[in-house]
Amino acid sequence: MIYKTAVTIGFFDGVHLGHRFLLQQLEDLTEAKGLTPVAVTFDQHPRTVVQKDFVPSLLTTQEEKLALLSEHFNGKVVVLPFTEELSTLTAREFMQTILRDKLNAKLLLMGYNHKFGHGGGTHEQFFAWGKETDIEVIVAKALEGEKVSSSRIRNLITTGDIKCANTMLGYQYFLTGKVTEGKQIGRKIGFPTANLSLPKEKLLPACGAYTVWVRLPDGTKHGGMLCIGHRPTIETNGEISIEVHIFDFNGDLYETSISIDFIEKIRNEEHFDSLEELQKQLTLDAATAKEIIIHSA
Repeated sequence: MIYKTAVTIGFFDGVHLGHRFLLQQLEDLTEAKGLTPVAVTFDQHPRTVVQKDFVPSLLTTQEEKLALLSEHFNGKVVVLPFTEELSTLTAREFMQTILRDKLNAKLLLMGYNHKFGHGGGTHEQFFAWGKETDIEVIVAKALEGEKVSSSRIRNLITTGDIKCANTMLGYQYFLTGKVTEGKQIGRKIGFPTANLSLPKEKLLPACGAYTVWVRLPDGTKHGGMLCIGHRPTIETNGEISIEVHIFDFNGDLYETSISIDFIEKIRNEEHFDSLEELQKQLTLDAATAKEIIIHSA
């Protein structure tokens, strides 16, 4: 790599508004200094290596994250394998062996609350290590207003506050999965559903019913309502299922991949005494969802 770079580092889960504010600052700095902007990220969450029993629940899979970075960042993205060896590097060693020697970095833009390297360090120490490695270290400005972070967004999603999470993400939270065969109970009561199988690391919203957009393989987008839960009316101690009813759609989606964009939560998961009671509630849910879709289109 012969070009000189300006680098920022992060896992960038969700590529939310805070990440994009940081990346925009990097682009602005590189334009002024004639450097190539580079975002350094990792192939897996660092805690999966540092903490062996850690099971990530991520806003974006690796593929989704890279697609969002490509959409929102006009620079190069470097994905580093996060290994045990990498996890033992101090910040200074990382700056020297990775940023300077491999990426030819002349500038490091650090998130205002982000540190890296085994043992961490203060901003003053990073400035000093920058002088030793010939890398200018700049601390980024924070996004004004309410604090935006991946952990805050995860918490909002797991408690069902999708609207607030979407505001911080800058887009509608989405799931992408393969349609699998279900028990077809919905079809019997007039609400056929597509059952989704998702990557195990993808974070699920709180159990309940949601208004959603459904993006199909042919590129079309349909309104719908989605239920996440244990299906208490049908099963006892059932596993979590993700079922979406697509408005005005009749086709066969088995084994295809579809994406769900979450608009708003309608209600919590409930137990009903009969399928007839469930059908009545789904009819109300559908009316609510269609009204929400009209105002969100």
